[in-house]
Amino acid sequence: MAHPVDVHVGKRIRQRRWLTGMTQQQLAQKVGIKFQQIQKYETGANRVSASRLWDIADALDVPVSFFFEGIEADDTNEASAKVPADIMGDKEALDLVRSYYSIPENQRRRLFELARVLSDVA
Repeated sequence: MAHPVDVHVGKRIRQRRWLTGMTQQQLAQKVGIKFQQIQKYETGANRVSASRLWDIADALDVPVSFFFEGIEADDTNEASAKVPADIMGDKEALDLVRSYYSIPENQRRRLFELARVLSDVA
């Protein structure tokens, strides 16, 4: 059975890879491994060594700490309690985030405010 930290790190790898539009094959080539190994990392089936995580972070242009962010979820935040724990593992959510960041900044701010009003979180 996979350790929860390995599963979390794998999800963060998948999230960042997907947000950058990179395939498993492309990431594997940048890191110098086979894409099947990326698959195993992303599912948490295989543990990522420190040096390999360093290479993955470099390939995905994030600090190593990125992969551990959110590992201690704070359920005291009322708004976050309404959001599924694995929101960034959802393809629709990732599509939405990617589309959101492709919108020009001034329009993006307006869209964000509209979403807040519609969700009654404002």
